[in-house]
Amino acid sequence: MTTEDDAAVAKIEKLNTNLAKAEQLTQRMVELMASRKPVRRELAAPNHDVFTNAAAAYWAEMVQNPGKVIEQQMEFWSKSVKHYVEAQHVLAQGKLAAPPDETPTDRRFANPMWQSNPYFNFIKQQYMLNADAIRSAVDALDDLEPKEQQRLKYFSEQIVEMMAPTNFLGTNPDALEKAMQTDGESLVQGLENLIRDLEANNGELIVRLADENAFELGTNIATTPGKVVYRNRMMELIQYSPSTEEVHEIPLLIFPPWINKFYILDLKEKNSLIKWLVDQGYTVFIVSWINPDRSYADAGMETYIEEGYLTALDEVKKITKRKSLNVVGYCIAGTTLNLVLSLLKKRGDKSVKSATFFTTLTDFDDQGEFTPFLQDDFVDGIEQEAGEEGILRSFIMQRTFSFLRSNDLVYGPAIRSYMLGEAPPAFDLLYWNGDGSGLPGKMVVQYLRQLCQENKFTTEGIEFLGERLHISDVDLPICAVTCETDHIARWKDCYRGFRMTSSKDRTFIVSESGHIAGIVNPPSKKKYGHYTNKDLGQDAAGWMEGATYTEGSWWPRWDSWLSARSGKMIPAREPGDKDHPPMEDAPGTYVKVPATR
Repeated sequence: MTTEDDAAVAKIEKLNTNLAKAEQLTQRMVELMASRKPVRRELAAPNHDVFTNAAAAYWAEMVQNPGKVIEQQMEFWSKSVKHYVEAQHVLAQGKLAAPPDETPTDRRFANPMWQSNPYFNFIKQQYMLNADAIRSAVDALDDLEPKEQQRLKYFSEQIVEMMAPTNFLGTNPDALEKAMQTDGESLVQGLENLIRDLEANNGELIVRLADENAFELGTNIATTPGKVVYRNRMMELIQYSPSTEEVHEIPLLIFPPWINKFYILDLKEKNSLIKWLVDQGYTVFIVSWINPDRSYADAGMETYIEEGYLTALDEVKKITKRKSLNVVGYCIAGTTLNLVLSLLKKRGDKSVKSATFFTTLTDFDDQGEFTPFLQDDFVDGIEQEAGEEGILRSFIMQRTFSFLRSNDLVYGPAIRSYMLGEAPPAFDLLYWNGDGSGLPGKMVVQYLRQLCQENKFTTEGIEFLGERLHISDVDLPICAVTCETDHIARWKDCYRGFRMTSSKDRTFIVSESGHIAGIVNPPSKKKYGHYTNKDLGQDAAGWMEGATYTEGSWWPRWDSWLSARSGKMIPAREPGDKDHPPMEDAPGTYVKVPATR
């Protein structure tokens, strides 16, 4: 045999070996899925009424305006037949080439074969035609209620994105090319990645977005020096060590959301808001929430308020010997901070001098992209899940948030990991994104029912701890930082609730980018700019039209606002005092507790 023959035999043997491995891995996956406990159906899909109502609206349109429906169908049929004829015409001429392609640019189809190869190009163009037909049909259903229309659009779009040819091995040229180049090894590695993710989530498919072995809390992430100075069953209180000889006399206490871990504000030194604030001369405290297990089933919003917010306020005042402090609330923690400020107002407590809110919603009248998940069928399912499990497990929330950006957070990563066999990247932000927390059963039902669905805080008021709380009770100096492309807490919705406060001292900022990148935006990056406008007497569109754009991070602007409300400079404070001896180094213990599966 020649050297070329030997090489060919070796490649075939390697391919066969890899195919045998793939078969073994497939069997292992089948066994894993057989033992899987499926999540209740209500949390995986909408009530059938969504599609029943859509079908009824479609047939009503067919009866009332048959010409319109037939026109839509004929347009789809015509385009599909034309597409087929053009492809056949090119082949009949003896050319192995794709027909003319006027479909829009889509990064999923970046491989040149989607344009040049007649097989792949035909599939891509037909997929685009099918997607347009589905969207047009949904848009034409005028008789549906607005919320039903929005839900139908969301779920039909999920079907469109799921059926993309890039999501299937036989119609993904990138995956097929790599399988050939690696003699099938990429497919074996992809199956191993898939099984790893399934095993990590009890059979539920949550795509791992980052290399979890690349980071260690306190070593190369969440490294700002500090100490845990207080702990109870709901939270650890961390005080950070000063980096300046003098600090502002009024301390700063940050309340992060308890859906994820606090270190989104302390990822790496170069993009840590906490480190930056310490370097500006603030005495910074942050709450690190417990990752609740099933024993926390009865912890409600009032529990977070009493054992979290009010306790943290008291302990910071004791440690710093101050009667008041400045506070920050991020996302759901900002929503709850507004409840706390209303409660303090009712009690005549002046512990808070000023409050800053990051991407905070208080008025849920328009539920935005979460509308599909805030209707009774889904919330009923969450309530049943929380009742049975004691908590809403973190992967359920993670999956919900991911499918709001399914191509970026589900299908794209799945293709790279499972089809191409690539390892997840060592990316700190994605690592944090996968480090989720559960929500106590009572708390999540209160939040979804009373705040999101019934919108009580900005209407008749919401009752907690013996008081009826309302957004209009908030009257101290406040600053809100929102994000222009935030799909979780849209800036226009944040603005609407912000204007309902009674504060005479209000500052509103819109940062470029989204829910995380717009907040974690250090000045050193010189990346995203921000908008400001002192005129809060108009709606969101009017506010933005009259806003001034400033290049670069909003952090220095907020520093100017905050420092003006933080008192004189005094000698720097070391963490703790005689009654609060440091318990351990930051980032503490609670942040390392894994989510309950």
